[in-house]
Amino acid sequence: MISFRNKEPKKLPGVSTASLPDIIFMLLMFFMVSTTMKQTAMMVHIRAPFATEIKKLEKKSLVTFVYVGIPQNTKMYGSLPRLQLNDAFQPIDNLREFVEKERMDLSEDQRNKMTVSIKADKDIEMGIITDVKQELRKASALKVNYSAAVGTQQAVFGNL
Repeated sequence: MISFRNKEPKKLPGVSTASLPDIIFMLLMFFMVSTTMKQTAMMVHIRAPFATEIKKLEKKSLVTFVYVGIPQNTKMYGSLPRLQLNDAFQPIDNLREFVEKERMDLSEDQRNKMTVSIKADKDIEMGIITDVKQELRKASALKVNYSAAVGTQQAVFGNL
């Protein structure tokens, strides 16, 4: 019998890159679906007050934010503190409607779990915050929290 042999050693085949575009497309779709975008453009200037005891909210999808501060564009909106709901300045009288609308956007079993988070500048007078809390009480939004930064003022500014 005659046997045929190659005198050259066998080479390993190259890595196939045919499925590489599919993998990249799947990763791209995964990140597009799982990433959340910024929903609200900040129109007020907020420097968070400091707190030593802070608890992180578990479900941010159940949180509705109310922003209170001095407008960033003082030439257009003035220098008095304003209330920002979503992407617009609103009078405090519209807060009740806003809370009801946000509550209706949630599913029925999550409506009683909705939390209203007040993000206010640390130099805002407490009277405005009290007015916001009164309107929230009228809207039956009784789960209210205040956003704050970790630490103390002394830790940031040194020993005074």
